[in-house]
Amino acid sequence: MLHGQSTCHWWPTVNPASNQTQQPAWLRQPNQPVTYARMFAEVARARGIASEPILAEVGLPATALDDPAGRLSLADIFQLIHALSEHAGTTVLGFETGLRLPLTAHGSLGYALMCAATAGEAISILERFWHLRGRGVLLSRRQTEGRLFFEITPETPMAAALKDMMFASILTSMYRGMEFVLPMLPITRELWLTGRQPDDFEQVRDLLPRVRFQMPMAGVALLGDIRWLSQPLPTANPEALSQALAQCERESSLLDPVDSLAPQIRAALIAGPQGYPSPEALAQSLHLTTRTLRRRLQEQGSGYKQLLEEARQRDSCHLLSDSDMSIQRIADLLGYTDPANFTRAFKGWTGMTPSQWRAAAQTETSTQTTT
Repeated sequence: MLHGQSTCHWWPTVNPASNQTQQPAWLRQPNQPVTYARMFAEVARARGIASEPILAEVGLPATALDDPAGRLSLADIFQLIHALSEHAGTTVLGFETGLRLPLTAHGSLGYALMCAATAGEAISILERFWHLRGRGVLLSRRQTEGRLFFEITPETPMAAALKDMMFASILTSMYRGMEFVLPMLPITRELWLTGRQPDDFEQVRDLLPRVRFQMPMAGVALLGDIRWLSQPLPTANPEALSQALAQCERESSLLDPVDSLAPQIRAALIAGPQGYPSPEALAQSLHLTTRTLRRRLQEQGSGYKQLLEEARQRDSCHLLSDSDMSIQRIADLLGYTDPANFTRAFKGWTGMTPSQWRAAAQTETSTQTTT
């Protein structure tokens, strides 16, 4: 059964009829390569799902994916992937698509990662140019003595089905890239996803590292000694790296300017001795008025309170798993005067109390250490 365009909504909103006007303007700029949308369509076609009716359903021409140098807007790509997910009835398509995306599918950025001298340099390049291929999804890195975690978060609201399928694809593709440049990586790799496990996950389980579902955050976890970050990569090539980086710079300069304040706010929302920065402090640091900051966040479908909650959830999980601070101390650091309020908020985010989450994390770490 085809879901008509009026009922296939990747953008969660109370009033679907006003989708287009509520989306931030940068989502509608046709500056994204068709590579990923085409790969999703090819994987769906292998499952017997024809592309043409779905392209028409979301308002795209039948030839939209034919030109390898073509460009689509993120809104078009999200709408198409969401429609494919609904027709397939499973997010396993995301894993299957990620498995078919080698580093070379990521253009100049992929080549730069392959040619980097060390894993540490490759990570720095990925963070620097993530926006070329990861627009709409934010990447952040958390590093401790025994764990390196690459967390991804949506830059704009997404329907659950779209987020599950996109994140499965992105994380699987990241895993494939790591396998390629570091085939002898002596650490445990895990993919973390916030959604539930698909009923047909067994179809791809043996092709993936351990995948953990219904986690408090989504990302790739590398567990163990991380001294390998400074080891030379077998594919290192300084001349090719220089050329690839120059092309990345050119592509970055040609991107249409976007009005995306939320990533800057997320990066700045770091808890200090006085807690998280206030809207007034953030506005001052960005040379904006507080009123302008609030208005521009609203235009992007976000807000200070929402971003603050994201920061609290992010930091609470890391503090609980990577430190021995008391829960009361963590609550204080996150700006909760009453630990009971922190417990209620944390249970709303994860379905567990802070104590339960910490116990589960410690049990998981102990299990990994003994296997």
